[in-house]
Amino acid sequence: MDFFREKCRENKLKITPQRIVIYQEILKSKDHPNAEALHKRVKEIIPDISLDTVNRTLLTYAKIGIIHLVEGYGEARRYDPQMANHHHFRCVNCNAIIDFDHKPYDDIIIPGNIKKEHLVLSKKVLLEGYCNKCRKTK
Repeated sequence: MDFFREKCRENKLKITPQRIVIYQEILKSKDHPNAEALHKRVKEIIPDISLDTVNRTLLTYAKIGIIHLVEGYGEARRYDPQMANHHHFRCVNCNAIIDFDHKPYDDIIIPGNIKKEHLVLSKKVLLEGYCNKCRKTK
């Protein structure tokens, strides 16, 4: 929570009970939830919180760098509380997103034309296929 408080102060964000609960719930998640799924979890603690509040808060957290935005690949945006460098495997059947580490992927060389034309802020690898659960049904 110290990291959260420091980032909020740096970005001049009030530390409200709603923001604290949303952050705590995203930290507990291992499933890269979208705003709607996280809203259901937060509503158990703060019954009158709106989906819009959760959605805007998650977008703010991604903007200030305390969570990652994981594109929804055709579905709702999803969020990842894991800030350490890592990569994702996405199941094309059930849309599960699974974190994995692989040092060689961390060291991918950025092509010269990309380096020359753009400022790369991070490198992530996305693998797609069938997760173990879905693979068994195929």
